[in-house]
Formats: sequence, structure tokens, C-alpha cells
Amino acid sequence: MATHSQLRRKLNRLVLYRLEAVLAWIFIKSMRLLGPVAASNTGGFIMRRLGPLLPSSARMRRAVARALPALDGPAVEKVVRQAWDNLGRTFGEYVHLDHIAAHYADHVDLVGAEHLQALADDGRAGIVFTGHFANWEMCGITASRFGLDLTYVFRRPNNPYVAKMLARARAALGGHMVPKGKEAARGLVDAVRAGNHIGLLIDQKLNEGIPVPFLGRDAMTGTLLAELALRYDIPAVPLRVIRLGPARFRVEALPPLRFARSGDMRADAAVVMHQLNDLLGDWVREDPGQWMWQHRRWPD
Repeated sequence: MATHSQLRRKLNRLVLYRLEAVLAWIFIKSMRLLGPVAASNTGGFIMRRLGPLLPSSARMRRAVARALPALDGPAVEKVVRQAWDNLGRTFGEYVHLDHIAAHYADHVDLVGAEHLQALADDGRAGIVFTGHFANWEMCGITASRFGLDLTYVFRRPNNPYVAKMLARARAALGGHMVPKGKEAARGLVDAVRAGNHIGLLIDQKLNEGIPVPFLGRDAMTGTLLAELALRYDIPAVPLRVIRLGPARFRVEALPPLRFARSGDMRADAAVVMHQLNDLLGDWVREDPGQWMWQHRRWPD
């Protein structure tokens, strides 16, 4: 039987969840009224002013300064402000993913479409991967245009009401979601074994991973992409999203990557993830303000 304190905590959590849901509903409805471009501009305006004042920005400044030592103080501050601007724009655009998907050519310039078409037509499983650049949700929308029904991992919000709202917004991406945690690896392996395609974001800290250099410092990095690509000998296509303006992007599909196998899975996986971290690191250096520095990618 639940104790009085447990019931009180449960009630408080329920009230908090409902309050969060109301605020999320107001945000979604407001952004929907604005349209995708105005919503992007509004989100960017709010976050590039609010974000640099948040406590997490101190950690972001340290990360930028360590990863990009050639930048002076004002340049570091500019990257932090741009990162918050981009995240705010992404929030504003999130509720318009259905519109962006329906009017794709108005919002996205696609380069390298032949690589996605080949991945869809080869009759085999495959991987599409990216990092948290610009509005990374453009990757799922782009893949779906080629019939690539991606299985991908998501972190379900603790708030069940907000989770339902986000699920509705993400419906425009198509594909199949598997929750982060123990079920994630199993769901992705099952998809590959069935000859399907998976989508991965590979730039997040994973405590269960291995230390791999990223922008000059070791970062705990998951090896699932490498293990699947090596074990099943399947191609991995990098997708890069570049923000051109409010709700306007260029998506670049690069040629598929295949990886050498020596028979030592652990060593080969480390080599692969080193290669992929180098690739994403180059993207960050080219336009650091478009990457999501808000992540705790390295130990402080």
C-alpha cells in the first residue's frame, strides 16, 4: 500500500505534468498560428537572448573554447549565441514538420539524392546517420521521400502528455520508433535482420560506449553503428543538414561508407567510430554555430 508521502509525490508529479502539458499546448498552438518561417524566427529570437543567460551556457563556453582553441572570447560567445538561436528555431519548426514534409521543395535543397535512391533500391538493409546539426529532423523527412522506412531511437519524455504531443509532431517523419534503453539495440538489430533501414544520431554521449576522440578530446561514443555495419556488411550513408535560413535547409547525402574488417570486432568498431567522429568534427569546425553544444558531449 502506498504511503501518504508517496501519494503526495505522485499527486505533485501529476499536477506538474499537467502544467507542463498546458504550457506545451500553448507553445504548439502559438507556433502553428505563426507558420514555419515566423515560428522559426520567433524561436530563434527568444533563445538567442534567453539561452546565453542560462547556467548551461557556462559549460557550453568551456566546450567551445576547448574544442576550437583558435577562437577568442567574442568568437566563442558568438558560437554559443548561434547554437541557442538554432535550437530555438528548431523548436519553432518542430510543430511544422508536417508542413515542411508536404512542401519539401520549398524548404529543402537536396544534394546527393542518388545515394539515398541507391540505398533504397539495393534490396538490402542499410544505415542513415547524422548528428545534431541545424534541424536534424530533416533527415527523417528526406529519407521517407525515397521510401526509406527508418527505424530510429527516441527518448520518451517522462511526461506522458507531452510525449503524445511530440509523437503527433513526429508523425511527419514516418518510420518506426524504438525507445532509448535496453529495447533500442534489440529493435535496431531486428530491423537490420529483416532487411530494413535504420537511422542513427551518433554524436551524443553514451556512458556504455568507448572513449573516442571528438574535436580533440575523448568522448564516450556508442559503437552500435559500427557493429551493425561490420557484422551485417551493410552501407552507412551520412546525411548532413545545413541551415540556410528560417525553415530553410540544404541536406547533403554523402556516398555510402563501407568499413574494413580484420576479424577483431572491438578493434574494428573503434576504428570506424574514430572515422565517423572525425567526419562530424569536420562538420562542426566548418560551421560551429549549427551544432547542438547544449549536449554534455565531454566530461567537464
